[in-house]
Amino acid sequence: MKTAILTDSTAYISEELREKYNIQMIPLSVNFGMDTYQEEVEITSEQFFAKVREKEDFPTTSQPPVGMFVELFEKLSLEFDAVISIHLSSGISGTYNGAATAGDMVDNIDVYPFDSEISCMPQGFYAIEAAQLAQEGKTPEQILARLEEMQQSVRAYFMVDDLSNLQRGGRLSGAQALIGSLLQVKPILHFENKVIVPFEKIRTRKKALNRVYDLFHEDAGENVPMKAVIIHGNRPDEAEKMKQDLGTRYPHVEFYISYFGPVIGTHLGEGAIGLGWYRK
Repeated sequence: MKTAILTDSTAYISEELREKYNIQMIPLSVNFGMDTYQEEVEITSEQFFAKVREKEDFPTTSQPPVGMFVELFEKLSLEFDAVISIHLSSGISGTYNGAATAGDMVDNIDVYPFDSEISCMPQGFYAIEAAQLAQEGKTPEQILARLEEMQQSVRAYFMVDDLSNLQRGGRLSGAQALIGSLLQVKPILHFENKVIVPFEKIRTRKKALNRVYDLFHEDAGENVPMKAVIIHGNRPDEAEKMKQDLGTRYPHVEFYISYFGPVIGTHLGEGAIGLGWYRK
């Protein structure tokens, strides 16, 4: 059985890695008024943050239409017997449900939707792992079993400069955002039960990052082979410095740099920084 691997654009896997592992991608969109752009296709992260600074209106986001999934699944059926469709958390987007609905509408390919329960490059790690197994000829059931095993060790924590984007986008409750604004805290956020919630509230950006480092050390300090990613909201220099610092301290960890693209950047804002990892 030949299995395709599909993920959505919020995994923010580089085009180079997508080509290397033959990972298919379906885009979500970001909207500025009447103008809609497919992220990773029609607008880059840098272009998006530049537009946010220029525009008065707060951007919105939208998931791929079910019809786009159906069209892509039918195209993949010409070459593949099955597709594992890996998506951002169903707690913050209907993309996973859209893939599941579309999967029921096609007959000539077996569709296996997978809820990563997270987003950004930690979601991408699932897609890369799945693609490597697919290239080895593993069955969809074997690949899904590995993804479920991965979920036991995947972690991600991130910090935003301003909670107002999360509040306006409905991804964090107004009360929680108000508390953060009043205290001028830099909360550490994470995914819990598929939604974004505060993990800890910390007063300064430096202390918040140090706390994320401590959380990383709890796993990485055991010298177990791991993959990790620094994720940034238009802060490439800061991300590169973090990679160098952590790479020196943890030579057994394979580090990547990724970014918060337009859709996730809409909710987290420019300047957000995160760290995600899992055990190989």
